[in-house]
Amino acid sequence: MTRTRIFFTSDIHGSHTIFVKFLNAAKFYKADVIIAGGDITGKMIVPILELPGGKYKAHYLNSETIINTKEELAKFKKLLHSAGYYMHQTDQIEMEEFRKDPKKIDDLFLRLMLERVKNWVDIADEKLRGTQVKCFVMPGNDDRHEIDEVLKRSQCMINPEGTVQQIDSNHEMISTGHANMTPWRCPRDISEEELEAKIEGMATMLKKPTNAVFCFHVPPYNTLLDIAPVLDGNLKPQMEPGGSFKMGPAGSTSVRRAIERHQPVLGLHGHIHESRAAAKLGGTLCLNPGSEYGEGILRGAVVELDEKKVKDYAFTQG
Repeated sequence: MTRTRIFFTSDIHGSHTIFVKFLNAAKFYKADVIIAGGDITGKMIVPILELPGGKYKAHYLNSETIINTKEELAKFKKLLHSAGYYMHQTDQIEMEEFRKDPKKIDDLFLRLMLERVKNWVDIADEKLRGTQVKCFVMPGNDDRHEIDEVLKRSQCMINPEGTVQQIDSNHEMISTGHANMTPWRCPRDISEEELEAKIEGMATMLKKPTNAVFCFHVPPYNTLLDIAPVLDGNLKPQMEPGGSFKMGPAGSTSVRRAIERHQPVLGLHGHIHESRAAAKLGGTLCLNPGSEYGEGILRGAVVELDEKKVKDYAFTQG
């Protein structure tokens, strides 16, 4: 009986360490297919300010860091690279220019983002060239549209957004990194109506929806996969009387409806980092491996597909 092994992860958020681990997962887990399901770019720049006497200063994790030597500087940059941050070495004059013109900061952020994605394309092409591994890397709702053109240049990575991809001879996959509206109004946040139209447009192209994989960045609403802190009007977590965070569903109703309607064999999701879980919607197994990208921990799921069903799965981290 033919079997296909998938390794799935999501929410890399710019971490170079996690991306390299993702590529290595193909060999480590003996996976035929590896999938990164959205939110691949970082969230912010950490400026490294040059000080007199060959020292440097940076604000990182809400504290000031003083860097005394070139060796410490190299180590600090490596830490930022691994944790998913972008870095920019600068001086006081340029910092003043950034304060006066926020567009310069945004331009720098975009340039650093595209440089890292291009670097990842080069690494993936070198590592995967000549192998039989299928590699899918999809933007998520946090990711700017400009990265799509960079991903297109890859010879070994496929951006599956909005398409039907053949996983193997028995299973197709449809994918989208778009999400229902979040409080942050991210680049690929759209209404539930628009998201449902996107999903249904792809689903109509499937030969056999019940044998398909649905790779949707946002998880289905009101499942174990989408539980997140409830925010107030200032985007601060609401608290329960006992002092714990108030939690609630943050997934997509249109994703849930699509899964319940078409009953694909497998749903692969991310988006909610703290909701590492599996859930069944009818006959569909839905997975969210969660994310700990900032700690350099690759969270994933290994899934065994036979011709008609999920034979087995396991959550992984390392």
